[in-house]
Amino acid sequence: MGRVNVCLKRSYIVVTTLIAIMSALLLALTLFSHGKFHDDEEVENLLPGIRAMYVFSIGTLLFAGIGLYGANKEKKWALIVFAVAMILSSLYLIVNEIGGLIVLPKMAEGVKMHYREMLPLTNASDSFLKEFEELQSELQCCGMEQGYQDWGYNISIYCVCHEDSTNPCVLAPRMSSLNKYGPTMIYEEPCLPHLISQMMIIINFILVIMAGIILLWVSSVALCTAILCRLNRKENIPTVVYSPEAKAGNYTILSEPAENT
Repeated sequence: MGRVNVCLKRSYIVVTTLIAIMSALLLALTLFSHGKFHDDEEVENLLPGIRAMYVFSIGTLLFAGIGLYGANKEKKWALIVFAVAMILSSLYLIVNEIGGLIVLPKMAEGVKMHYREMLPLTNASDSFLKEFEELQSELQCCGMEQGYQDWGYNISIYCVCHEDSTNPCVLAPRMSSLNKYGPTMIYEEPCLPHLISQMMIIINFILVIMAGIILLWVSSVALCTAILCRLNRKENIPTVVYSPEAKAGNYTILSEPAENT
């Protein structure tokens, strides 16, 4: 069995430890999400994703531990198990990454269709209006797709421009409920483009993080494979050759032993 280079071994341990830490954080996030959405009405739709996160985080954490054990004790079987698990895990992440890039435009269309179903806003449910009004104030916008016109004459008070607003504002229509106490400035732009833009930023950020995780996973596989190659390499031990004089017992005394005084 060959010797493993110290730098190679330390690099592998660092990368595998990072994977273990990220898996532990993902497991903690999954537990938090499960507890948060436990009483939610739509929890049934979220359960498949939560279960997949449980399996992925626990499995990765377990295999990272096996990989660290294999590196410290130089056990081939543990390193092989880790390498195979990380390859399968990397393939799973790559498939999800590609799938996310493919469905990205469809997700934007899906969000548009979902919010268009809520029109007209005057007939929307109270729970939706409460969330949407807060969204208007946060994104500095008014209405869904046609701007303040989506509200008719009963324009939401959350459409009123603040002094420090950065988005453009216009004067509210004369017949609107906001002009009871004088001319009022409201946000000009509709909320749907801002909402989709914000969602795309979040999804792209997640995809970038996934790409980084894939690189880390692939790096661990490469380092693990290098360690296995080192362990399988046979060391060339020089053979000891005895001269004829040594075999015959012909030795030369290099120095006389000191006389006892």
